[in-house]
Amino acid sequence: MQYEQQIEALLAQMSLAEKIGQMRQLHGTGENQKNLVREGNLGSVLNVIDAEAHEIQRIAVEESRLGIPLLIGRDVIHGFRTIFPIPLGQAASFNPELVRKAARVAAREASGAGINWTFAPMIDIARDPRWGRIAESCGEDAYLASLMGVAMVEGFQGDDLTAPEAIAACAKHYVGYGASENGRDYNTAWIPEVLLRDVYLAPFQAAAEAGAATFMSAFNDLNGVPTSGNEFTLRQILKGEWAYDGMVVSDWASIVEMIAHGYAVDARDAALKGVQAGVDMEMASTSYAEYLAELVESGTLSLDLIDDAVRRVLRIKFHLGLFNQPYANAAAAETLVAPEHLDLARQIAKESCVLLSNKQTLPLSQNQTKVAIVGPLADHAADQLGCWVFDGKPEDSQTPLQAIRELLGAEHVEFAQGLAEARSTDHSLFDEAVAAAQAADVVLAFLGEDAGLSGEAHSRAFIDLPGSQLALVDALVATGKPVVAVVMAGRSLVLGELHDKVQAILYAWHPGTMAGPAIADLLFGLDNPSGRLPISFPRTVGQVPVYYNRKNTGRPPSEDAPSIPTGTPLDPSGFTSSYLDVDHRPLFAFGYGLSYTTFDYSDLRLSSQKIGFDETLSISATITNTGKYAGAEVVQLYIRDLVGCMTRPIKELKGFQRIHLEPGQSQAVTFELSSADLSFHNNAMQKIAEPGEFHVWVAPSSLGGLQATFELTR
Repeated sequence: MQYEQQIEALLAQMSLAEKIGQMRQLHGTGENQKNLVREGNLGSVLNVIDAEAHEIQRIAVEESRLGIPLLIGRDVIHGFRTIFPIPLGQAASFNPELVRKAARVAAREASGAGINWTFAPMIDIARDPRWGRIAESCGEDAYLASLMGVAMVEGFQGDDLTAPEAIAACAKHYVGYGASENGRDYNTAWIPEVLLRDVYLAPFQAAAEAGAATFMSAFNDLNGVPTSGNEFTLRQILKGEWAYDGMVVSDWASIVEMIAHGYAVDARDAALKGVQAGVDMEMASTSYAEYLAELVESGTLSLDLIDDAVRRVLRIKFHLGLFNQPYANAAAAETLVAPEHLDLARQIAKESCVLLSNKQTLPLSQNQTKVAIVGPLADHAADQLGCWVFDGKPEDSQTPLQAIRELLGAEHVEFAQGLAEARSTDHSLFDEAVAAAQAADVVLAFLGEDAGLSGEAHSRAFIDLPGSQLALVDALVATGKPVVAVVMAGRSLVLGELHDKVQAILYAWHPGTMAGPAIADLLFGLDNPSGRLPISFPRTVGQVPVYYNRKNTGRPPSEDAPSIPTGTPLDPSGFTSSYLDVDHRPLFAFGYGLSYTTFDYSDLRLSSQKIGFDETLSISATITNTGKYAGAEVVQLYIRDLVGCMTRPIKELKGFQRIHLEPGQSQAVTFELSSADLSFHNNAMQKIAEPGEFHVWVAPSSLGGLQATFELTR
């Protein structure tokens, strides 16, 4: 294997202290860190850029005994200086190629600041929108998250990790973090192994197979064992079953947090359990540095485990080409917020926006239309960037107010903030907003969450519009003018009341630097919304978690409106898995999204009604643009395994294609399924496909579509 001889030669020269130093990552570049680097006792730093990054890297290369370069990490989650939509928004594009390009731009810009490692992609499956970190995820579906995660890995790392514009990716958080109980960050997760393997591990396996250079262990405990001390997930599955030869870094201080979990007695015990489990580098905390040498010298910890961890750290450094070129990619420093980067940010923001409702109001006319722009997020350059933005600058942002004024001319735009900020309950600015609405033909209400309401440690028990935003909407609707809501948020919000009040809802997530031009393009028909939901939107927080690929149960819920069953326990008529007071279905389903045009699905064809285990089934349908606008449609393929040794979901996404059609144009879309696509884990944790009957849908979302049946036979 490439570099292995060099790794072994270097390892042979290292003292135990230097080996342990490679397993250590600290925040910042103070004198303590610089001295540790000189002594060869620090392998990585995080959250340093530009001159600081260059200087500490210079010390490592020129002043330490062995000249081993540093890994310099930073959270480049959805862009470095050019900020793209939050990852949940990017997933709504259903366009992995565009997501790959966005990660490529992020890597290029970050490499110019001396960063060679990012802590992304975050590919936790997230089914609870109360969880603040859902903003960083790719949503509720393992197939979609796998494709998006692979696209991000490929974008960050490129075809050659030694290339100047490549940075190492980090698949996180391994594993089950998105299943935290109650949607509370850092909380415990209980996931049966079959569900773990079928759903939560799937994106990580895809990332490993795509060559993700590093993995990050999570904060949570999984089935009673903290994931940063979990030999089953780290050694047995990741490094054993998947033969992963990359490096595992802990999340921030998650090694010593095993003490608070009640899994480790003290920091010494935590260090021992972290290394034994397979965490190769400790982030931020210092238990490895303080205790590993003594643990090895006393015979408590095998030196072989230390050597294995150090090999993995060195392997990444060789793969990144740091021994030949350890410093920043100077050419990339000139590309920050380059025009082509902004063009890409505008395009992915457009494709991420989801049109949730439209009562024949959108698109708006650019001619002779006077609009009132109202709301706390209409002109907030920082909030549109979303969470996890360390290096993006508000002054680079183009806000919706700016973009619409530029498009229509300032004389056609009335602006009133309505609320001082997104969480405000002060109505003192309502009168000004109402006056603006009365002077306009249509009202554009920019609503949602400020950036500080999502991200790490930002969970919410109630996920409706914050502050007095609904009261502001009421005041605007009372003017009699049509109101269009543009919602920016880091999660799926409860929108039932808003949906009932307004003429249209465009869901923009937190769309990034180019939010304004992207939203203006969509509202005024310069482009057609094509985003689709990567997560179901609940009708009320009481439904959470709600997701499309649920099980059927023995008493499946009725599709009728909720009502009190007429039966009794002695005669259980109408006793189904539903609610008395709300429809069990989401308000907006996974995969859903409207367009300004309409698409007709017809002529569903299967290549065979039966396929063997070594055969492939082709499924095709014809999609026709039956409206008057050109537009993109996301054609989705779902299956259902009707009977299995383990009960199967009512639907599973197995493919999708984005197609662009002119008015009146038709296109045949073809998917292929093999027995591998129909497989799942049984109770013995074997991945199998079983003979039997399957339903298949070609559909515009997880609801409806064209349906057929086929059989898998031996």
